[in-house]
Amino acid sequence: MKKPENTSTVRATRSLVLGGRGFVGTPLIDALLDQGHVVRCFDRPNVVALGASHVENPNFELCEGDFTSEADISEALQGCDFCFHLVSTTLPKSSNADPIFDVESNLVGTIRLLTLAVEAGIKKVIFVSSGGTVYGDPVELPIPETHPTEPVCSYGIAKLAIEKYLALFHRLHGLDYTVLRLANPFGEGQRTHASQGAVAVFLGKVLRNEPIEIWGDGSVVRDYIHVADVVQALLTSLEPSGKEHVFNIGSGRGHSLNDVLDAIEKITGRKAIRDYQHARGFDVPFSVLSIERARDVLGWAPAVSFEEGLKRFVEWLEKTSSASLP
Repeated sequence: MKKPENTSTVRATRSLVLGGRGFVGTPLIDALLDQGHVVRCFDRPNVVALGASHVENPNFELCEGDFTSEADISEALQGCDFCFHLVSTTLPKSSNADPIFDVESNLVGTIRLLTLAVEAGIKKVIFVSSGGTVYGDPVELPIPETHPTEPVCSYGIAKLAIEKYLALFHRLHGLDYTVLRLANPFGEGQRTHASQGAVAVFLGKVLRNEPIEIWGDGSVVRDYIHVADVVQALLTSLEPSGKEHVFNIGSGRGHSLNDVLDAIEKITGRKAIRDYQHARGFDVPFSVLSIERARDVLGWAPAVSFEEGLKRFVEWLEKTSSASLP
């Protein structure tokens, strides 16, 4: 993946990346190291790294542990200036099956994190929220940050509650924060055998000549953003916050599931085997984010089109999976 340009004027510091072995965390760590930061990666011991190139970098530190462990998080925070919170223990489609676990692991775990961050003297927490779930059924399109928040899954409720606690800790303790409400990220490094991420899952199945289950008629529209643009937004968020703390991060454009498959077929030259199923009740029919606030306040804008991002993803898969797909 193309390395991000330096989009932050913040001097080199030590940043903690919670979930640093993941799809977004891995290129974020690479970008931070490229800018001269010392980076501490925190993740579970059993998480397989996504072929990270930074493991031998002298400014890279690995810290393994459990996000719900006070001792592990406290140790990870020590000596850090910034904390990127990319951890989530649940998925939107499965969170309603066990909302207690969702609250205990994600919400309570994050409140514990914020308490420890204040004690450790963290300057700022940057939290990745969900632009696809916190708003619920849209009453305005594209969806601005001022849109009503009526999530229809526990995952979105927990994300929204975390946002509120970040605001509370800012008010009570002066802890700076930025919330990035992401659209649907995709691109190099994303696992094609995963249980979420339509672009990656669809692409993997097309390349493996496997049938693709589509819930509904394929008309569900989502906002897809390339991972390189997500990393740019995260880097920009290192700057001290002004009046605004919450930002939508998306492409500003919508693509239906059928559009995604059409594009994959065009780029790969392969036919998708489409298996249409009954629609799911929790799927919002249309979700595209307004990104004007991020443009105006952060000076951020997406630079990679959906088609270009998909081409990069396919090329990456071809280079890294000559024998088998990830």
